[in-house]
Order: sequence, then structure tokens, then C-alpha cells
Amino acid sequence: MLSDLKLVIRLQDIDHRLAEFTREIAALPKHIAEIEKKLVSHERKLEADRAALLANQKERKKCEGDIQVQEAKISKLKDQMLQVKTNEQYRAFQSEIDFCKAEIRKAEDRILELMTESEPLDKNVKVAELALKAEKIEVESEKQQAREKTAVVQTAERELQQERASIVAGISPGTYKTYERVRKGRRGIAVAEAVDGRCSVCNMALRLQYFQDVKRGDQILFCESCQRILYYNPPVSVEATP
Repeated sequence: MLSDLKLVIRLQDIDHRLAEFTREIAALPKHIAEIEKKLVSHERKLEADRAALLANQKERKKCEGDIQVQEAKISKLKDQMLQVKTNEQYRAFQSEIDFCKAEIRKAEDRILELMTESEPLDKNVKVAELALKAEKIEVESEKQQAREKTAVVQTAERELQQERASIVAGISPGTYKTYERVRKGRRGIAVAEAVDGRCSVCNMALRLQYFQDVKRGDQILFCESCQRILYYNPPVSVEATP
């Protein structure tokens, strides 16, 4: 096979690998950004649950304080009732005491409601805190793995780039220029194998004589349909073993 043809075949393999490496390296930051975004969402949900639990606790304390105020008022009113001289004054004090007792019952009922509401909130916060802690560890682990994988891919990429430069140096300038032109115009695929008389990429049939010329491999030939560089890979003869 023509030397330039062998080299562009290898060059195509290298360019495929380099394209894969580029996609891998580009995909890793996106993956990290996605899991970090998810983590931030969970952190915000936890903060919202904590804020709701704190508001619940504050309101309970306020209700407890209101009860103490009303109980103090009742105690004071009862002391004052001992000094009244008419039934009308007595009834007025009793009315105020009943009002204070009603306020105490309202506050107690609200405390019970808040206690009922706080139980699932408290549970949610505790569960979320544990889950978030585990998630942060997982995210850091994935970030470290991504950094390590990036380093490995970048090393392999540099080695391939060096091999590519060596191959390019061995190809005639005209052939390399043609390879690059076709590669850029055909979505990165400049070389195609001719299989069973067809271009393996665009699947168009080759003229019989043209296919024979491709099989000889002594010149750079192109698919007459997609313009890719064609090569023929002869089947390997496998001898029957006893």
C-alpha cells in the first residue's frame, strides 16, 4: 500500500481518538456543574426547612410568653376583685378574667398545632442534613475522579498529538492538505474503507474498475460520491488448523 495512504489511515484513527478526548474533557465540567447545581438545590431546600422550623419555634415561644402575660393579668385581677364593693364591679373583673382565660386557651391550642407541625419539619431537617453531608462527600469524590480522569486523558492526548505531528511530517504536503480539506468538509471523516465494492461511509457503489484501482492501493483515490479518501483492507487468510 502507498506510504501516504497508510499514514492518512493512521492519522484518521488518531484524529478520531483526539475528538473523543476533546468530548470527554468537555463533558466532565458539565457533569460537575450539574451535580453541584443539584447540591445547591438541596442546600436551599434544607435552609428553607430550617427557616420554617425556626419560625415555628419562635411562634411557640411567643405563645408561651402570651400565656404567662395572661396568667399574670388573671392573678392581678383576682387580687383586685378582693377589693370590689359592688356586683357590677365584680362582674367586670370576672369578664376580664374570662377574656384572659380564652386568650390562654387560644395560645395553648396554637402551641399544640405548632408542635404537630414541627415534628415533620424537625424530621425533614435531620434527614436532609444527613443526606446533604453524604451528598457533599459524593460530589467531592466525583470532582476528584473528574480531575484524575482529565489528567489521564490530557496525558494521552499529548502523546497522540506528538504521534500525529510525527505522522504529518512523514506525509507529502499535498496529501496532508487534501486530507485536512476533506476532513473539515466531511465532519471529521476524511478516510473510508472500500468494502464489497462500496464506500463504507456513504454506502455508494464504486465502479468495478475503480474498485480494482482502490484495491491496488498504489495511489490516493477518492469516493466519487462523498469525496473521501478510499482504501482497501484485504481479508486475512485463516488457514484451517488440524
